[in-house]
Amino acid sequence: MFIATNPSQVIYGGEGSFEQTCVSRDSYLARVREFLDFHIVRGPAANDHLLYSPRTVWLSRRKFEDRTRTEAFRAAHRGAAGDKSLYLVPPYSGGFHVIQRAMSS
Repeated sequence: MFIATNPSQVIYGGEGSFEQTCVSRDSYLARVREFLDFHIVRGPAANDHLLYSPRTVWLSRRKFEDRTRTEAFRAAHRGAAGDKSLYLVPPYSGGFHVIQRAMSS
């Protein structure tokens, strides 16, 4: 499995706009077979921002990378950065290979 993430440092006062943008746009993920899960998580508060991280879980890195080359991916991310004044620094993309997974029974 592979987890793709896009951490964003959102300045105080911009969290409502950021969250609204995240929850209101169509991600097109429900149509992708290799996609497993999606979360937008709000992390710790710092002196000058709140940390957010949209995370998608995929069967493999290759499946995620294949998705990034589709028109659906481009459509889902068109304007996703929204108002650049919301961010302390530009969001960045990263990814992690899952080496262990535990689930409740």
